[in-house]
Amino acid sequence: MLLYPSSDPKDIADFWRHNLVIDIGEDSQVPEDFTQSEIQSGVWWRHLVAGGVAGCFSRTCTAPLDRLKVFMQVYANKTNRMGLASAVRMLHAEGGVRCFWRGNGINVIKIAPESAIKFMAYEQAKRVIQRMKGDTNLTIYERFFAGSSAGAMSQTIIYPMEVLKTRLALRRTGELDQGLLHFAKKMYEREGARCFYKGYVPNLLGIIPYAGIDLAVYETLKSLYVERNKDATEPGVLALVACGACSSTCGQLASYPLALIRTRLQAQTIAKDRLQPNNMSGQFRHILRNEGFTGLYRGITPNFMKVIPAVSISYVVYETVRKQLGASMS
Repeated sequence: MLLYPSSDPKDIADFWRHNLVIDIGEDSQVPEDFTQSEIQSGVWWRHLVAGGVAGCFSRTCTAPLDRLKVFMQVYANKTNRMGLASAVRMLHAEGGVRCFWRGNGINVIKIAPESAIKFMAYEQAKRVIQRMKGDTNLTIYERFFAGSSAGAMSQTIIYPMEVLKTRLALRRTGELDQGLLHFAKKMYEREGARCFYKGYVPNLLGIIPYAGIDLAVYETLKSLYVERNKDATEPGVLALVACGACSSTCGQLASYPLALIRTRLQAQTIAKDRLQPNNMSGQFRHILRNEGFTGLYRGITPNFMKVIPAVSISYVVYETVRKQLGASMS
């Protein structure tokens, strides 16, 4: 919000309300802000359903690139110079075409509770702030605090599913034969309850640069488009997709090192590298010392490759489902 190119809080709030619904598989989205009339009319749940369906389609279509990213984040290093092509061959040889979708099931399942928890927590946080100040009108900073709190709460509750997604993406053929619950139980027996929250701190910290830069770049590009095209009050679908892809890419560049450290902490037991520290600051130093600055960006190629298809699919599906459900954008 500090990087937003407008000083008018109303402009920021209006943009915030319905422009961050596009899901590209990152855990950094601010909950949507609906008016009281939208909540009473039921428009809010239609938007959430449309966003959830769009997220399911988007993540499923780009799941192979997501698994390649996780695989390269964990196993690629200075001695093991794994490229994109060699990672594809390795994964295909180990489990065939179907193995590229490992971990996608739980990735899709967690969309619905994550969105619902964010929305409910956001509404409750706003009510608490309203009661404390004795005023129903909230400033943009209070809304940002409520949104950040809601994001942190949803991440805290669904984070074990995020860890499971990473572990499932890295599993070998046959390791899930007895089901997901058995897989989770084995993790608990070997590593205890703390294993389900490995990488939690860098995950939360990554939201700050990602959301701020993504928001700022998106709105700046959109404003430039309108300035250069005087006839258009709002950019078209292709322009919005291009703005979304560029802003998401910039946001990922800023937050990617934290995402990499989160994944390495989540997968530490699988990687079986005893030299790797088990905390965030130690991981930073270890990577910089052994792999250099570029080591903080391992696996970023498939991550970039998925941005445009993810944003495009999510946008098209969201708009289609939203119109089918009769939820108009205010």
